[in-house]
Amino acid sequence: MATKIRLKRIGRRNSPFYRMVAIDSRKRRDGAAIEQLGWYNPIDKNHSFELDQDRILHWLGEGAEPTDAAKKLLRNAGISHRWHLMKQGLSDSEIEKEMKKWELSREDVLKARSETAEKKAKEKAEELEQKAPVDDPAESEIESSEAVEEIYKEDDTPNEPSEESTDDDAVEENVNDEDSSSEEE
Repeated sequence: MATKIRLKRIGRRNSPFYRMVAIDSRKRRDGAAIEQLGWYNPIDKNHSFELDQDRILHWLGEGAEPTDAAKKLLRNAGISHRWHLMKQGLSDSEIEKEMKKWELSREDVLKARSETAEKKAKEKAEELEQKAPVDDPAESEIESSEAVEEIYKEDDTPNEPSEESTDDDAVEENVNDEDSSSEEE
């Protein structure tokens, strides 16, 4: 049987909530699952999730393939790294040492991400302050009314043909255009 580890949606409309399940790949997304392996809440600010690591490793050992969304969750939980180490044939003590290293590096990565996000937010706030200087509202109304007046002055010019061109000239141009197009054919 082709088994998949994937997410099964159980949330209401506009509020998704997912269960991670082991399921036959031929079943539909919300069909009957073989086993529930955890849950994932994308609405939560921290995108919280809880996974049963032992059962997921069991199903990976049985040949179950995780979907792309499930792979991301497994990567965030460290299960993918543990599975990689197990496939290399490392002993349990070596795997535990490597997982501790991974957890420390993961904390550093998350801290760096939060610092860069804070830095970007500060820069954006500074840009907004520089772009929108605080002006007197009366001055801005005067400037906008002057701009509107300039636009109306430009539009007041009539769109009449110049005195040099007459209706006869336009008729001659149309006749000449027809003659030249028939010659081209």
